[in-house]
Amino acid sequence: MKSSSSAHFPHLVLAQGNIKDALYHALHSAILDGRLSAGTKLPSSRSLAEMMSISRNSVLAALERLLDEGYLITRPSSGTYVSSVIPDQLIHAQTQTLSDHLITAEHLDVNPNLAKHLKTWQIQQQAQIKRTFHVGVGCVDLFPHQLWGKLLGRAWRQSYHQLGQNQDLRGYLPLRQAICDYVRSTRGLHCTAQQILIVNGTQQAIHLTAYALLQKHDQVCLDEPGYDAALAVFHSFGAKTQPILSDNEGMNISDIIHNHAQSKLIYTTPSHHFPLGGTLSLGRRLMLLQWAAQHHKWIFEDDYNSEFRYGSRPIQALQGLDQQQRVIYSGTFSKMMFPEFRLGFMVIPDALMNLFCLAKKQIDSQCSYLEQVALSLFIQEGHYARHVRKVRTTCFERQQALIHAIQTYLADILTIQPTDSGIHLLCWLNPDWTEQQFIACCLKVNLAVQPLSRYCQTDYSQSAVLFGYAAHSPDEIWSNIQKLAEAIKVAII
Repeated sequence: MKSSSSAHFPHLVLAQGNIKDALYHALHSAILDGRLSAGTKLPSSRSLAEMMSISRNSVLAALERLLDEGYLITRPSSGTYVSSVIPDQLIHAQTQTLSDHLITAEHLDVNPNLAKHLKTWQIQQQAQIKRTFHVGVGCVDLFPHQLWGKLLGRAWRQSYHQLGQNQDLRGYLPLRQAICDYVRSTRGLHCTAQQILIVNGTQQAIHLTAYALLQKHDQVCLDEPGYDAALAVFHSFGAKTQPILSDNEGMNISDIIHNHAQSKLIYTTPSHHFPLGGTLSLGRRLMLLQWAAQHHKWIFEDDYNSEFRYGSRPIQALQGLDQQQRVIYSGTFSKMMFPEFRLGFMVIPDALMNLFCLAKKQIDSQCSYLEQVALSLFIQEGHYARHVRKVRTTCFERQQALIHAIQTYLADILTIQPTDSGIHLLCWLNPDWTEQQFIACCLKVNLAVQPLSRYCQTDYSQSAVLFGYAAHSPDEIWSNIQKLAEAIKVAII
């Protein structure tokens, strides 16, 4: 005979599939639509199993899930009841309350250094959506997805039993050793695996450096024009940034020595100036290193795409010439792999390593362990070196395609800055054109071309634009430059 409580219990229809899941959804729906109202007592698990003609274990599993989610409550020595306030009602009430008290952008009490860049950043984000010629993106179509998937699988099978045991803040030791061997042979660095610190890309490397070394109002010298993300990081720490112009020999080191001697840190991209593409001459490298050693200054060497050289071997890094350990070196894998691959590395002077480890611990503790293991295999087994050779050859072909396409369709508007390296092309604008006018034409044909002014702290004397070409085939490059030329003709008319 059925219990009295079951006489008032609604009829439930169980959907096909897993029984415990079907019962959960049936009870959940009955609670939401009011068939099981607040305070209703449910039959015992045994009675409910008999009523539904299912196993008691399935009933217990469904009830436990509803209890965990707050739809049911238990009362000692009494039974199980529908909760008086179910989660869906609470969420709906909170949503209504919040909608009446939304904070407007004008009333935000936030970091002013960040807030002043918010509107510009939002515009840049809109310009980047699904557009061609992104700056800073490598040959993503060449990435060996299947091989990488296999390496990740191997990494998991080899390492899952070690999870929780890898506490070295510097990163996975085999990866640090593989990186050390690679950069010593390809970039001429003087380092050991103990000096390698694995980070989440170049921007974290810059952030760690600012966090570890700088105080408010410290002076930092940067290339002008230069990397806007580095400028933003230094400003966020309250540093005073000094723009240093470049010429045919790269960053003007004499200007730093004579006019900005109080600077604590020099941020530079000596192997491939960003965004102009030049190289810091040997004489200026030695001058900078000597001055830094004599006056106890720090140098941040951002070697963001040294492997993208097409006419010669990569130039020896500034760190490799440093005899006094004044250089903090930063390298990244995202340009060679893909932008979302957020692993990079730093080579830290011995005297700073403990300080940087502490900074890393306070910011995010460690980088993704599984990807570190896979990357170490990728490098150790020679896959990375082969990938670099393939990408370098393909990237050069794409650079040449862009050069020839511009010379064919836009020679009267753009003058190409000569370069034998990098993954973007800088083009100087005809004096009759402004950056804004040219970018407007680019947006009409869905191109993410960037203005040089984005990377300038001062009013730069010449107008130019940047084309990122590495992610596009020669046919795509020719087709899009032709579309741009047609859009420009329409704009002129």
